[in-house]
Amino acid sequence: MIAIISDIHGNYIALQEVLKTIDNMGITDIFCLGDVVGYYSQVNECCDELRKRKVSCVMGNHDWYMSSGTDCERSKSVRDCMAYQREVITPENIEWIRSFRTIIVSQGISMVHGGWKNPIDEYLEPSEEYFKDIRGEFFASGHTHLQRICVYKNQVYCNPGSVGQPRDGDNRAAFATFDGVKFEVFRVPYDFEQVGRLMDKAGFNSYYYGCLRDASRNLHK
Repeated sequence: MIAIISDIHGNYIALQEVLKTIDNMGITDIFCLGDVVGYYSQVNECCDELRKRKVSCVMGNHDWYMSSGTDCERSKSVRDCMAYQREVITPENIEWIRSFRTIIVSQGISMVHGGWKNPIDEYLEPSEEYFKDIRGEFFASGHTHLQRICVYKNQVYCNPGSVGQPRDGDNRAAFATFDGVKFEVFRVPYDFEQVGRLMDKAGFNSYYYGCLRDASRNLHK
């Protein structure tokens, strides 16, 4: 059994609760589908925890912004958050992020952040037609922050949802498991108000974190 997490985005409060749940399930193998960084203030805490646990991560678009020094052209708020994180992140964590691969194939699953046409920044709309020409049976990606499992004739796709910024109307943190045969998805409550207080302390107003309450306002990409 493995756990699959994605889109943590510097939200260590949510990550802690998800990892507690995973630990209580007796799962030790964890894969992350990218975007460890971005949006929220506890970027080092998230990186340090995943490094300590030796979590294998694929490269997300926010991870790419951080590791390459580039900016997100489509969102000023993303640029603002990334500028803050670049000031506080440790050199060790930058180097760790630079080690991320764009695709991981393990445990019988092909894993990317975005999609199989653009692993880092494709907003995938999964369908049987999309996957029919891609080798493999099991697939998992993040990026959209929308939790789902899609079962097709010969293939299965899972998006575990977002740990740090759900966008599907359910403000609980999300993750998935895979037992070699099937995916299962889970939700975990956490104190999103505490994330807001930490963002206030870092100099950000509620525009940057208000979406955590209703889990539907897609302010950022």
